[in-house]
Amino acid sequence: MDGSAKENIQLFSKSSVQSVGGSAFKTGHSSPKEKQPRCCAELKVFLGALSFVYFAKALGEGYLKSTITQIEKRFDISSSLVGLIDGSFEIGNLLVIIFVSYFGAKLHRPKAIGAGCVLMGAGTLLIALPHFIMEPYKYGKLSPSLNASPSVSACVLHAGGQPPAPALPTPQPQTPEGCSGEGSPSAWAYVFLGNLLRGLGETPIQPLGIAYLDDFSGEDDVAFYIGCVQGIAIIGPIFGFLLGSLCAKLYVDVGLVNAEHLAITPADPQWVGAWWLGYLVAGAVSLLAAVPFWCFPKSLPRPTGREDSSSSPEKSQFILDEPGSYQTPHGGKAKMVEMAKDFVPSLKSLLGNPVYVLYVCASTVQFNSLFGMVTYKPKYIEQQYGQTSSRANFVIGLINIPAVALGIFSGGMFMKKFRIGLCGAARLSLASSILGYLLFLSLFALGCEPSAVAGLTVSYRGTRPVTPGRGGLLADCNSRCQCSEAHWEPVCGADGVTYASACLAGCQASRVAGRSLILYNCSCVAASGSGPGNSSGMSGRCQKDNSCSQMFLYFLVISVVSSYTLSLGGIPGYIILLRSIKPQLKSFALGIYTLAVRVLAGIPAPVYFGVLIDSACLQWGVRSCGSRGSCRFYDSGLFRHIYLGLTVTLGSVAIFLSTAVLFVLKKNYISKPSHFTAKSERATASTRFRKERCTPTNHLFQSQYWPGKETEL
Repeated sequence: MDGSAKENIQLFSKSSVQSVGGSAFKTGHSSPKEKQPRCCAELKVFLGALSFVYFAKALGEGYLKSTITQIEKRFDISSSLVGLIDGSFEIGNLLVIIFVSYFGAKLHRPKAIGAGCVLMGAGTLLIALPHFIMEPYKYGKLSPSLNASPSVSACVLHAGGQPPAPALPTPQPQTPEGCSGEGSPSAWAYVFLGNLLRGLGETPIQPLGIAYLDDFSGEDDVAFYIGCVQGIAIIGPIFGFLLGSLCAKLYVDVGLVNAEHLAITPADPQWVGAWWLGYLVAGAVSLLAAVPFWCFPKSLPRPTGREDSSSSPEKSQFILDEPGSYQTPHGGKAKMVEMAKDFVPSLKSLLGNPVYVLYVCASTVQFNSLFGMVTYKPKYIEQQYGQTSSRANFVIGLINIPAVALGIFSGGMFMKKFRIGLCGAARLSLASSILGYLLFLSLFALGCEPSAVAGLTVSYRGTRPVTPGRGGLLADCNSRCQCSEAHWEPVCGADGVTYASACLAGCQASRVAGRSLILYNCSCVAASGSGPGNSSGMSGRCQKDNSCSQMFLYFLVISVVSSYTLSLGGIPGYIILLRSIKPQLKSFALGIYTLAVRVLAGIPAPVYFGVLIDSACLQWGVRSCGSRGSCRFYDSGLFRHIYLGLTVTLGSVAIFLSTAVLFVLKKNYISKPSHFTAKSERATASTRFRKERCTPTNHLFQSQYWPGKETEL
């Protein structure tokens, strides 16, 4: 997933809706009673608005993941650079997350969220801008002129021989402007900057939205409602991937080029879909989501049962050291100096909490695994199982992500139904991780045989080289042709072998049949032993065999089950995070947690996953200006071991750290009833808890205390 796991599998907001009516307001005054329905109604509206915001941001994030391969081919860049573009969202988040989470809790939180939505929508629209300033997409078999014939790299013989008619037309070389038009930094930099703006705009949504809901809602059903909201919010990636599947079927220059004159289909590796179209939709949705937040008040009356100071909303008590209302004294605004002077002590208090620190470390490592896995999952399906980009996005959106949503909802439901305590939550989170990654291990056995590509995975006589990529694209059968090894226009020969281009296959004649290009007199196809009269080929790569389609079905089943299993631990883990910290440090702690995930997982994971995936490339494209472009063909076996191996290795480290969380929680951080004085609270800098039995039958929010104050969570 922001599987999924940013699939997508990132944690969204929590919420609960609870009536505030009760005996606490039976005082004879009418005004509090009149405010109760209004408070409840406003909280419900805020809950709906926040859920829609999470849908909007998840829609954009899911669509970005679905267009990774399209962006890579359109801008002719490597996977590592695409990973950097994907990580720019986290970079934008990093720039302001500390300030937003710390100072934003004292400001008008709904309006801060609304401003973030506006910025997020503007950034999403900026991503689509390069399409409108770049030249139309060009490739070997497409002619921009509707009346022109398609052209491919021809086998032009040396002086010693004459090619039979009709000879294939030779494409004109691109001008140097083509280099600056499609692959220059000035083009993909807009995508980078737009995604960075998305990250800036998304920053206040999670820490401020979660804290606002938690402050003004009840506690008893919190885990259940977290599961409900996250289950609703994860509809965003579903629509994002389905939108990506739809746009991938449309040609990139839809509206400018007549689809009937295209010589390729979405199954062709050179096909680029209308990647830009979905960003216009996602940007408009984000702007629409900002509207309601300008109408909400800064704070709401707190519900019955949370009026005591022990469960006070997130206020500046740790800064001002003054109990009372959520507002600062006399209704004045807290000065930045007053808020900033205790920043370091507050940070030290969080870093002195072993449960919090270990949980942040475990989550960071696990999100490294999930971010890398989700980012390149469509690419993995395309390369490993020979599926189109449209179908890869479709199965992820329609099958994988709903399994994640169901897992998140189930985790919250289990927490509520069985009243699982903190240790029970830690056990459930750990068990889900162990089972999920064990299922993921089985995917190593579900790989397909590498595609037979002449000179890369097999020799020109059909035998497989000892080492993929060592054969070379030039051979005796095409030595008389003036071929360039840089051209990648796959041709499927009658022998079932894919050739890098018509020239490298030795093809000297062609005819158009519908939207396909039939090639004849291919000397390399004849040399492979396919027999006389069968030296033909067809534009496009050869399809995988039927056994690979069966493997793909097995992959989908195990992928869905593992996604559900891993998602079961999301809500229990989040409960550990929320209940291991002081309530007044809640927003700050969530900000630090989000910062750690962004900096140590969201930014580096797509980059180093992309770098290692690039190492599996067997054939690189070459831009017209001579620089290296995107990868044309991968060693699928090495790709599989890198992709799955990294995911499982990081998951194993996360399991080890999660075990440490459970151990520390059982040993030191579940407390027995005792009382401390206010004097001891002021004298103690670090958070400490009383010891208490850690059993699965304990109430969800077990009593935890800090020196000098008794606080029930």
